[in-house]
Amino acid sequence: MQKQDFHFDLPDSLIANQPCEERVKSRLLDLQPETGHIADKYFYDIINLIQPNDCLIFNNTKVIPARMMGRRDTGGKIEVLLERVIPGKGGDKDQCIAQLRASNTPKAGATIIIADNFILAVTGRDGAFFKLECINDLPLLELVEQYGSMPLPPYIQRKADEFDKQRYQTVYAEKQGAVAAPTAGLHFDEDLIKQLKQKGVAMDFVTLHVGAGTFSPIRVDNILEHQMHSEWYEVPQSVVDLVAKTKANDGRVICVGTTSVRCLESASASGELESSCGETDIFIYPGYQFKSVDALITNFHLSESTLLMLVSAFAGKDLILKAYKYAIEQQYRFFSYGDAMFIESKI
Repeated sequence: MQKQDFHFDLPDSLIANQPCEERVKSRLLDLQPETGHIADKYFYDIINLIQPNDCLIFNNTKVIPARMMGRRDTGGKIEVLLERVIPGKGGDKDQCIAQLRASNTPKAGATIIIADNFILAVTGRDGAFFKLECINDLPLLELVEQYGSMPLPPYIQRKADEFDKQRYQTVYAEKQGAVAAPTAGLHFDEDLIKQLKQKGVAMDFVTLHVGAGTFSPIRVDNILEHQMHSEWYEVPQSVVDLVAKTKANDGRVICVGTTSVRCLESASASGELESSCGETDIFIYPGYQFKSVDALITNFHLSESTLLMLVSAFAGKDLILKAYKYAIEQQYRFFSYGDAMFIESKI
């Protein structure tokens, strides 16, 4: 299976640099794999597509302001983009894994000054990433909240502003740790969630801390040779119980976003969904047999990306590429701040 099999051409004008003014007023492409039917809707129409015996699984990760500008101890400017934070234990300093952008690659022992009370020491490498240690006494996440900015994706051609602090975050975000938003959830507001609950739709939360690696391109032609980045996830027992109850009542398990899919399918590796916590590098591409997920709410993904391969595994590659072609013709907005799809049921 080749990377180019998942290629499509997208005009730059369809990359959403700003979100829709109201979350629920994004457009929604309704895709039915069993019939191939495609329909144009708005996101608030999702309430008519979800039934009382269905359940929704959200990812409650919270995006941290992971992009920081600083200077090296030698004076040169340096940009830090956190990949993940590793809290110190037993009196050890907090650490992190990060991407660094500088004119000269820092070596172990170098220091990066973000502010007078926020200094990072380079301790080594982890592949393309750098290992850093916070040498200050304050918790690293507290300092990041004070000095960082929201890490908008690389295809958004502007700097993050105050509006992004609220808008590049789901309304149910709770657990700090992501450096990219689980973007399908950005379309839900509190009122829509309330309406769904009143309809009788059950909901619960998994956690997957989305890493910057989610934007990394596949660098091999044969996708089977691709190595996925690893991300921390958790599926609590309450989700396991809800999924079992939903399926017993002939309802659908609807994942909000590919990150929720990756959580449930990672926790279903044994064939049965089990409560689980740890690292996952699951790579889902056509031919994969889904074990727990019945329907999916998702945004439009980059050409030749692992996320496009995941939704192609769910609905069929040819149908997904047909739907993407239709979305481009109909001027849907793409990527993180763009419009959404509802893939009604797996084939």
